[in-house]
Amino acid sequence: MRITIQNVMAFLPTGESKKVDIAIENDRIKAVGELPAGWVADRLINGDRKFAIPGFVNAHTHASMTLLRSYADDMELMDWLENKIWPIEAKLTSNDIYWGAMLAALEMIKSGTTAFADMYGPDMERVAEAVQVSGLRGVLSRGLIGVAPDSDKKLEENVSLYRDYHGEANGRIQIMFGPHALYTCPPDYLKKVSKAASTLGAEIHIHMSETRFEIENCLKEYGKRPFAHVESTGLFENGTLAAHCVHLDEEDIDIIKKYGIRVAHNPGSNMKLASGTAPVPRLLKEGITVALGTDGTSSNNNLDMLEEVNLAAMLHKVVSYDPTAVPAKTALQMGTVEGAKALGYHDVGKLEAGQKADIVLLSMKGAAWTPCYDPVSLLVYSANASAADTVIVDGRLLMEKREVLTMDEEKILYEAGKCADRLVAK
Repeated sequence: MRITIQNVMAFLPTGESKKVDIAIENDRIKAVGELPAGWVADRLINGDRKFAIPGFVNAHTHASMTLLRSYADDMELMDWLENKIWPIEAKLTSNDIYWGAMLAALEMIKSGTTAFADMYGPDMERVAEAVQVSGLRGVLSRGLIGVAPDSDKKLEENVSLYRDYHGEANGRIQIMFGPHALYTCPPDYLKKVSKAASTLGAEIHIHMSETRFEIENCLKEYGKRPFAHVESTGLFENGTLAAHCVHLDEEDIDIIKKYGIRVAHNPGSNMKLASGTAPVPRLLKEGITVALGTDGTSSNNNLDMLEEVNLAAMLHKVVSYDPTAVPAKTALQMGTVEGAKALGYHDVGKLEAGQKADIVLLSMKGAAWTPCYDPVSLLVYSANASAADTVIVDGRLLMEKREVLTMDEEKILYEAGKCADRLVAK
């Protein structure tokens, strides 16, 4: 299949935005700018008054938590987890996991996300099914709670998930191991996870240094801060995607650099749960990969990556009193190419020849885009996710003119609503 996107304003890897033609052949970008000699497309897409960007990458979420959106709000993290979220999660069935993930996939496609990193469970194979159906790119991990009585069973489920799904859907599905956090996974269990992941060549997705409570508790229990403690278990040897990383000191940053740990910054969730503000400008200055994530919809409460891009640009200006702390262009890169790096992709996240054809076209019509001096500035500071008009993943159209082509939107809303009604029924 050959597709040409004609005369579209595009956000290029150089950070420049300019009018180009984009040629797509099968699952990859063939050319950006001048089309190859003799190029004939099977499909033409008019790029007039559209802005092409690499698809947003949600570097940390819990997809099936869409079923818990607005269930428990305005609470502190541990109170929220222990007294509201974990009890209702215990009621989730395989069917709930599936329809929650389908609802998440629908929301992500409609807001311009093309790839996501998900940690949840059980029944993560149902999330893999949602990835297959939707056409998205998903890096999935079974959430592992080491203090649970069936912790070894959970670890085996992650092993099975890796063996059954890693590389499936033409490589769109990748599998990591998902130890939830050091406060739910004792050191001996983290060592088990590390060994299992190392045996398979899998990487790790873990929550790190999200709250002050986590730091204080780790120091009290182990005499070390979280990064030093987890380092002692060998977990970081596998390659790591670390969510949050809010409360860091110099030693923490040194460890992040030492192991090439990629950080998933979740500004919306961190603000809503009052967890604090990650030192993103410092991490960027140190050359650390910093991506963006929404976290789950019960702590955000949406999967809108453009909102996270906006928050990342705005939040760090106000806490540092520096309007240059995270410029619009940097925030957009955090939400796209840096997100792809965080998930371990080397051929996703850029509009250039040879990259996977994961592309979003945003409508530049309307007041939010007028006048247009700088499309990146307008996208980050003025537009909203409803501007997402066309979504392409692996060269396949998932949405065109706001119509999702791979999923039945009405059915998903109906089934997800039924699941939610059952969860809260008395």
